[in-house]
Amino acid sequence: MSDMPVCPQCGAVQQQGLSCEEAFHQMLYWEAENPANGAVHHLMVICYYLQHPRLYSPEGLAWGMKLLADFLTGMTPAEMRTRMRVDVDSGSRRYKIGGTPASYGVYSHPIQWSHTAVRVVEAGPVCYCQSVRAWAQAVYTDLRESGNLSN
Repeated sequence: MSDMPVCPQCGAVQQQGLSCEEAFHQMLYWEAENPANGAVHHLMVICYYLQHPRLYSPEGLAWGMKLLADFLTGMTPAEMRTRMRVDVDSGSRRYKIGGTPASYGVYSHPIQWSHTAVRVVEAGPVCYCQSVRAWAQAVYTDLRESGNLSN
């Protein structure tokens, strides 16, 4: 058993003191530093939130899982904005996307994540887009195999 601290939500080992939140900020920095990395921003954010479900409301978590599946089958962020404009409009939406201390996302079944934000950062900025795409596929697979996501 490792003496390294672990993220209480996703289970990532905090290598060299790098927390999940710090990994998230590092990825945002890489996207700001190199605009080409922004091509996977939608995947990066959704994977981070899905692995830290308290950031979502219960409805937001369900929405996020569906959105990841749609992205992995080819939907682009622009298509998502057009398709879901009404659904996510805060003026017409009847639920919160973000979690609150009183109401946050929780999975029905435990998940052992095979790939985390920390792992993406450990791979470095040179292969960032490839690493995020692999992370997104792993998150989807882990959700399916855990029984939290069905077709």
